Amino acid sequence: MLKIGDSLEIKETVDETMLAVTMGSGELAVLATPSVVALMENAASTLLKSGLDDGITSVGSEINIEHISPTPVGARVRAKATLTEISGRVFKFSVEAYDNKGLIARGSHTRVSVNADKFQLKADEKFNEI
Repeated sequence: MLKIGDSLEIKETVDETMLAVTMGSGELAVLATPSVVALMENAASTLLKSGLDDGITSVGSEINIEHISPTPVGARVRAKATLTEISGRVFKFSVEAYDNKGLIARGSHTRVSVNADKFQLKADEKFNEI
Protein backbone atom coordinates (compact mmCIF):
# COMPACT_ATOMS: atom_id res chain seq x y z
CA MET A 1 0.00 0.00 0.00
CA LEU A 2 1.42 3.35 -1.02
CA LYS A 3 1.68 6.14 1.51
CA ILE A 4 2.65 9.81 1.54
CA GLY A 5 6.44 10.12 1.60
CA ASP A 6 7.13 6.96 -0.41
CA SER A 7 9.78 7.61 -3.04
CA LEU A 8 11.60 5.90 -5.86
CA GLU A 9 14.76 6.80 -7.73
CA ILE A 10 15.84 5.72 -11.20
CA LYS A 11 19.30 6.08 -12.71
CA GLU A 12 20.39 6.49 -16.32
CA THR A 13 23.47 7.41 -18.29
CA VAL A 14 22.89 10.29 -20.70
CA ASP A 15 23.26 9.02 -24.26
CA GLU A 16 22.88 10.59 -27.70
CA THR A 17 19.14 9.86 -27.85
CA MET A 18 18.53 12.00 -24.76
CA LEU A 19 20.20 15.18 -26.04
CA ALA A 20 18.43 18.43 -26.91
CA VAL A 21 20.03 18.51 -30.36
CA THR A 22 18.80 14.96 -31.08
CA MET A 23 15.28 15.51 -29.75
CA GLY A 24 14.80 18.84 -31.51
CA SER A 25 14.29 20.76 -28.28
CA GLY A 26 17.48 22.78 -28.70
CA GLU A 27 20.79 23.00 -30.52
CA LEU A 28 23.21 21.77 -27.85
CA ALA A 29 24.56 18.35 -26.93
CA VAL A 30 23.14 18.47 -23.40
CA LEU A 31 20.42 16.49 -21.63
CA ALA A 32 17.12 17.68 -23.10
CA THR A 33 14.34 18.96 -20.90
CA PRO A 34 11.92 16.38 -22.44
CA SER A 35 14.38 13.67 -21.39
CA VAL A 36 14.44 15.02 -17.83
CA VAL A 37 10.64 15.01 -17.82
CA ALA A 38 10.57 11.41 -19.08
CA LEU A 39 12.96 10.31 -16.33
CA MET A 40 10.83 12.01 -13.68
CA GLU A 41 7.62 10.50 -15.05
CA ASN A 42 9.27 7.08 -15.17
CA ALA A 43 10.20 7.33 -11.48
CA ALA A 44 6.66 8.39 -10.50
CA SER A 45 4.98 5.81 -12.74
CA THR A 46 7.18 2.99 -11.48
CA LEU A 47 6.55 3.94 -7.85
CA LEU A 48 2.80 4.14 -8.41
CA LYS A 49 2.65 0.84 -10.32
CA SER A 50 3.81 -0.98 -7.20
CA GLY A 51 0.63 0.09 -5.40
CA LEU A 52 -2.01 -0.39 -8.11
CA ASP A 53 -4.25 -3.41 -8.67
CA ASP A 54 -3.89 -5.68 -11.69
CA GLY A 55 -5.38 -4.11 -14.81
CA ILE A 56 -4.93 -0.60 -13.42
CA THR A 57 -2.19 1.72 -14.64
CA SER A 58 -1.54 5.42 -14.39
CA VAL A 59 -1.26 8.24 -16.87
CA GLY A 60 0.48 11.54 -16.45
CA SER A 61 -1.91 14.47 -16.35
CA GLU A 62 0.31 17.37 -15.33
CA ILE A 63 3.99 18.17 -14.93
CA ASN A 64 5.72 21.40 -13.99
CA ILE A 65 9.49 21.47 -13.79
CA GLU A 66 12.34 23.91 -13.61
CA HIS A 67 15.41 22.66 -15.51
CA ILE A 68 18.22 24.55 -13.79
CA SER A 69 21.53 22.99 -14.83
CA PRO A 70 22.95 21.41 -18.03
CA THR A 71 24.21 17.82 -18.14
CA PRO A 72 26.54 16.46 -20.88
CA VAL A 73 26.43 13.15 -22.71
CA GLY A 74 27.95 10.29 -20.70
CA ALA A 75 26.97 11.70 -17.31
CA ARG A 76 25.00 9.61 -14.82
CA VAL A 77 21.66 11.12 -13.84
CA ARG A 78 19.06 10.09 -11.31
CA ALA A 79 15.45 11.11 -11.05
CA LYS A 80 13.49 10.85 -7.82
CA ALA A 81 9.73 10.95 -7.34
CA THR A 82 8.20 11.35 -3.87
CA LEU A 83 4.48 10.82 -3.30
CA THR A 84 3.05 13.97 -1.69
CA GLU A 85 -0.73 13.59 -2.02
CA ILE A 86 -3.40 10.97 -2.72
CA SER A 87 -6.94 12.04 -3.60
CA GLY A 88 -9.03 9.18 -4.95
CA ARG A 89 -7.49 8.25 -8.31
CA VAL A 90 -5.20 11.30 -8.34
CA PHE A 91 -1.60 11.01 -7.12
CA LYS A 92 0.74 13.99 -6.76
CA PHE A 93 4.52 13.83 -6.62
CA SER A 94 7.47 16.04 -5.92
CA VAL A 95 10.13 15.29 -8.56
CA GLU A 96 13.84 16.02 -8.69
CA ALA A 97 16.73 15.13 -10.96
CA TYR A 98 20.45 15.13 -10.19
CA ASP A 99 23.75 14.56 -11.93
CA ASN A 100 27.09 14.00 -10.16
CA LYS A 101 27.43 17.74 -9.55
CA GLY A 102 24.02 18.19 -7.89
CA LEU A 103 20.44 19.20 -8.59
CA ILE A 104 19.59 19.70 -12.27
CA ALA A 105 15.78 19.92 -12.18
CA ARG A 106 12.86 20.01 -9.74
CA GLY A 107 9.11 20.29 -9.85
CA SER A 108 5.79 18.53 -9.44
CA HIS A 109 3.93 15.81 -11.29
CA THR A 110 0.36 14.48 -11.18
CA ARG A 111 -0.76 11.03 -12.30
CA VAL A 112 -4.25 9.51 -12.47
CA SER A 113 -5.01 5.80 -12.12
CA VAL A 114 -7.08 4.32 -14.95
CA ASN A 115 -8.32 0.95 -16.14
CA ALA A 116 -5.65 0.06 -18.71
CA ASP A 117 -7.91 -1.75 -21.19
CA LYS A 118 -10.69 0.86 -21.12
CA PHE A 119 -8.25 3.74 -21.47
CA GLN A 120 -6.43 2.12 -24.39
CA LEU A 121 -9.73 1.33 -26.13
CA LYS A 122 -10.89 4.93 -25.70
CA ALA A 123 -7.65 6.18 -27.25
CA ASP A 124 -7.75 3.62 -30.11
CA GLU A 125 -11.33 4.54 -30.99
CA LYS A 126 -10.86 8.29 -30.73
CA PHE A 127 -10.77 8.95 -34.45
CA ASN A 128 -12.92 6.09 -35.76
CA GLU A 129 -15.27 7.24 -38.48
CA ILE A 130 -18.86 6.06 -38.21
